[in-house]
Amino acid sequence: MVRHLQSSQATRRWPRALTLVAAVACAGCAAPRGPMVPLGQGSFAQYRSETQDWMAQHRAFQSDERDSELARNAPMEWRPAQAARKGVVLFHGLGDSPWSFADIGQALAGQGFLVRTALLPGHGTRPADLIGVDLDDWRRLVAQQAALLAQEVPEVYLGGFSTGANLALEYALDHPEVAGLVLFSPALKSGVPLDWIVPWVARVRTWLRQPDSAQPQQTTLRYLNVPTNGFAQYYRSAAAVREKIARQPYARPALLVLAQHDSVVDVEHVLGTFETRFTHPASRLIWYGELPAARGGATPQREGAGQPARVLVRTDRLPQQRISQFSHMGVLFSPANPLYGSEGTQRLCWNGQDAADQARCMAGEPVWYSDWGYRESAKVHARLTFNPYFDWQAEVMREVLAAE
Repeated sequence: MVRHLQSSQATRRWPRALTLVAAVACAGCAAPRGPMVPLGQGSFAQYRSETQDWMAQHRAFQSDERDSELARNAPMEWRPAQAARKGVVLFHGLGDSPWSFADIGQALAGQGFLVRTALLPGHGTRPADLIGVDLDDWRRLVAQQAALLAQEVPEVYLGGFSTGANLALEYALDHPEVAGLVLFSPALKSGVPLDWIVPWVARVRTWLRQPDSAQPQQTTLRYLNVPTNGFAQYYRSAAAVREKIARQPYARPALLVLAQHDSVVDVEHVLGTFETRFTHPASRLIWYGELPAARGGATPQREGAGQPARVLVRTDRLPQQRISQFSHMGVLFSPANPLYGSEGTQRLCWNGQDAADQARCMAGEPVWYSDWGYRESAKVHARLTFNPYFDWQAEVMREVLAAE
């Protein structure tokens, strides 16, 4: 999911009564559906080929390297060295792309998995193509890709990042044949106040932040602005999966990864959900930061508690690497990633700071790293887009997914 401080500010400008009146007045309105990637293919190879052809026709390209830009946004596949018995499909977040799993996919393939990523409808082209997309479009994609993978391997796993994690979990709760989950920054509940208003606002306001030439709208890898409908469908995904997991726990192995200072997700809600609803003894939650104080007398079971740890904690403040805090998206990438790594070419300077600091970041000055909106005197912060603990995290992932 894309984090915009402007989103919550824009939402606060809509008084509740005005929003509801406008929504009722437009109760029969429907956003026009833009061009949408075709579904229904009989194989993953056909799906990938048709999706890439479709993107070539509709994408707003951000570079002259069109072939590599297409490849990074298209569905991907990694095959292990030996014939696979296990496979996993990974679903990206709102505004993101399959490149989100460039490193996770390779790690899983090295652990013996057939790995695939999919492109959520409305993505891969231009932000406006999220206007008119519906949560059921995303659900159909998840169902199709799970079915295609099941044709090739006897054990199917699912995973996702942010909104994609919601979609994977919702499907798995309804399909006990899914053997396990890997969920990165799962956005089960938003950290943005009054997010419930957004589906109503989406009926009457196409953008929370109107597109303009002053700020970029997308990069070669992701959207930087999202129409209101995109946030509305994310909200629907979160509400649906919260309701479902409240009724039935998830009893198969799962790995959840969270950053304490995630500006998108209500991470304490996710932590509480993990403690009570993810019941398999091999399930783990990785928490980057400091655990919150005990809530209601409950203390998360963590390393050093005298029994197998359920919550694994690592500090997210690493001054020697100029990291002030971890971010929503940074948990996904290796420091060696050529685009998002510590020496990567895709520095995200639009990070909620003032124009002067943003300009210094874009000019290539040394920066610190954080999640969206963090500020500290005399420091310029870019978005943290890599995880210094990536190799350790991959080993924890291997252990969880090896469990029966």
